[in-house]
Amino acid sequence: MPETAMNAGQVSGFYMPELAKVYRTCRKETDIIIEAGMHSGRPLGHMPGQFVQVSVFGYGEVPISICSSPTRTPDRFELCVRPVGGVTKALYNKNSEDWIGIRGPFGRGFPVDLTKGKDILVVAGGIGIAPLRSLINYIMDKREEYGRLIIVYGAKTPDLILFTSDIEQWENQPDAEVYLTVDEADNSWNGRTGVVTLPIREIEIDPARTAAMVVGPPVMYRFVAMELLKKDMDPDNIFFSLERHFKCGIGKCGHCQLNDLYVCHDGPTFRYSDLLARTEAIEAWAPEKDQD
Repeated sequence: MPETAMNAGQVSGFYMPELAKVYRTCRKETDIIIEAGMHSGRPLGHMPGQFVQVSVFGYGEVPISICSSPTRTPDRFELCVRPVGGVTKALYNKNSEDWIGIRGPFGRGFPVDLTKGKDILVVAGGIGIAPLRSLINYIMDKREEYGRLIIVYGAKTPDLILFTSDIEQWENQPDAEVYLTVDEADNSWNGRTGVVTLPIREIEIDPARTAAMVVGPPVMYRFVAMELLKKDMDPDNIFFSLERHFKCGIGKCGHCQLNDLYVCHDGPTFRYSDLLARTEAIEAWAPEKDQD
């Protein structure tokens, strides 16, 4: 299993939110990026792929992935929020100097220690780029510890592409390979058009030394797995971050239970090989069953 599971006993105040101050917001029509810091001054202490439970007082609490790397401004952290419900809409309306509540960080992040020395293939769909941004910038800041860095990111339309300034920086890095695609192009778009699996087919990898980190809508996972297995990747080296209805964040309430696992505590990052026997997590696929 991936490392960095957060032990509830190690979390200060894991039942009671701590105050955090909003320092900066970057608001678009479709989302908002919030930069915040703990009122106590402590570093959040997260790893790429973990999440926090965010409280908007008077509205409720919602789990949100951390989209900033712990290697940068450790006294601050960033959250990318898409306003789709009551709590996230309230977060969208937050401004600098406002206060929110934070519990965490929680969960198992991406296996950044286990995959040192490997080539890293990052596959993001939609808002799945948010937790993977944390991983990408982490690897960028520890570049000598990893091999190739291959970034595949698909969005539905050009206006839904997140972190455009980061993407421009990644594209300008000589030791990073970026493949950006959209499902539906508009008149302003000159890049790739098609689903996220199409650029994966273009990429040549060494399957024995490659680890894939995948985050996106659940419907995407089966098809990404198909393409990676066609490239002879070992299911042990494919990692998916699952999305479930997290409430407690520490494996107590059962809302995110997946057979014998609690996604909030045992995940949200899992090896593909650990999910093959849990068909409700992700539909299994074997290369010999494919007829194409």
